[in-house]
Amino acid sequence: METLEEMKESYIKKHNDRKLVFGEGNPDSLIMLIGEAPGGDEEKLGRPFVGKAGKNLDEFLLTVGIDRKKLYITNVVKYRPTAVSEKTGRVINRTPTWEEMMDFMPLLNKEIETVKPKLIVTLGNVPLRSLLNNKSITIGSYHGREIEVNGHKLYPLYHPASVIYNRSLKEIYIEDVKGIKKYI
Repeated sequence: METLEEMKESYIKKHNDRKLVFGEGNPDSLIMLIGEAPGGDEEKLGRPFVGKAGKNLDEFLLTVGIDRKKLYITNVVKYRPTAVSEKTGRVINRTPTWEEMMDFMPLLNKEIETVKPKLIVTLGNVPLRSLLNNKSITIGSYHGREIEVNGHKLYPLYHPASVIYNRSLKEIYIEDVKGIKKYI
């Protein structure tokens, strides 16, 4: 059976035209956070959740007394999915396609198997859809409540970037994040 490091190497070879951003943090963590894909800042620095959404995530974790260093953080898709903005002509982030999500699921499953978290926290629609293998579900129906999936406890949250675009979600987000605390 392939190790996590061996799987990473095979994905690097498979996607040698892209900069991959792998998970980081405490490999013995009780909690694993899973986002959708790296953005521009993450791609530059080679680390997950270091841009604006990462700053929001850090703020929410601190608000409820959770140290990011105690967690393991990763994404479903390990490279930055991009498109060209019709307005500006600049490269922008886009939501990963279903095919991109499914391409990286074996690696994500290996990360989960390696870390063995007591709780998997999905951040947004993409990781929730990927882990439930369901293209049409939305985070609005699941956020802030624990569900059981393939023997794992899943706790869906809105993506931390959602608060940037919809400030009314901030209080909901803080309340939802409090639900994670009992697993530390």
